[in-house]
Amino acid sequence: MTEQPRASEPAADRTRGGITLHGVSKTYGEGEAAVHALADVDLDVKPGELVAILGASGSGKTTMLNVIGGIESADSGTLVVAGQDISRKHPAALGEFRREHVGFVFQFFNLIPSLTARENVEVIIELTGRGDRNRVTELLAAVGLSDRVDHFPAQMSGGQQQRVSIARALATDPDLLLADEPTGALDVATGRGVLELLQQTSRAGRGVVMVTHNEAAADIADRVVRMRDGRVLSSDHNANPADAASIRW
Repeated sequence: MTEQPRASEPAADRTRGGITLHGVSKTYGEGEAAVHALADVDLDVKPGELVAILGASGSGKTTMLNVIGGIESADSGTLVVAGQDISRKHPAALGEFRREHVGFVFQFFNLIPSLTARENVEVIIELTGRGDRNRVTELLAAVGLSDRVDHFPAQMSGGQQQRVSIARALATDPDLLLADEPTGALDVATGRGVLELLQQTSRAGRGVVMVTHNEAAADIADRVVRMRDGRVLSSDHNANPADAASIRW
């Protein structure tokens, strides 16, 4: 990786990237068709902590990420995210919360095909009213895309598109970064680069939560949370997280 953005430099005063979930539940459907996606979940994430959430398909990983990020509302329980109680926020207020505090990285990049890499990052700044357009080139350079700023998604590899999505997620300087299978569609070398960026982001003081099915990717985390049937089975502190640059799978 090349020069890191200012947002990835040490930021000891960043204190609002934490998460506290207590007794959080989420059910889809009713009666015999009901699916209990989250069942009485407790979770704490400290600012500057990288947490990996592992579990089989249908275990509740993505639902938990969506609830933390305010994309979906929990049915019950208490959620304090980035210093705000979002447990009972109205959808409009949740939208504002997401814009002000959360950056999202998805497995399938969600870039706008008709916009260049630079424009895909700038559009988030324009839509949210947060961030600095003057830093867009710097952010793209930090994710190794200095020579791709004016390229369209179709002119970039999958790994390059994912790095644009990370630059976009960081463009509004969020307190919290949420990543759903960020390496799932990438080869090993490119995935390693993405994990390096996530690790650097947490070390800059943000909370980072990464959903993954990849045990090796989870080795970089400060804590590994395992889920099954909507419940947290374990939450284990990793005393010696692996350096993302050395990860193999």
